[in-house]
Amino acid sequence: MITNYLEQRDNELLLHIKVVPNSSRTQLAGVLGNALKIKVAQPPEDGRANKAVIQFLAEMLCLSQSQITLVTGQNRPQKILRLSGITPAVAEQLLTAARAAGKPAG
Repeated sequence: MITNYLEQRDNELLLHIKVVPNSSRTQLAGVLGNALKIKVAQPPEDGRANKAVIQFLAEMLCLSQSQITLVTGQNRPQKILRLSGITPAVAEQLLTAARAAGKPAG
C-alpha cells in the first residue's frame, strides 16, 4: 500500500475510490477511509458517473481514458480502478497535488 487509496498489487496499480454522483460539480472531495472520494455531476444511470470519473482521473493523471479500467464496483459507490502507464510515485504525487489544490474538473 502506497497511500491509503493507492495499492500496488503484483504489477498492477490500483486506485480505491468512493464516488458521489449527482453532485453540483465534478471534483476531488478528500479521503474517506481507504478511498479517494470523488464527486461527479453526472447521475449513476447507464454508467455515466463511472465514465465521468474515468475522464476526470485521466485528465488529472495525464493518462488516456483507456489506461484506466474499472475492476470492481460497476454499480456501487465503492470502486477499484486499475491504472496503466503510470508509476505509483507519479500517481501519488499528482493525486496529492490535486487534493491540496481542491481540483475541480476542467
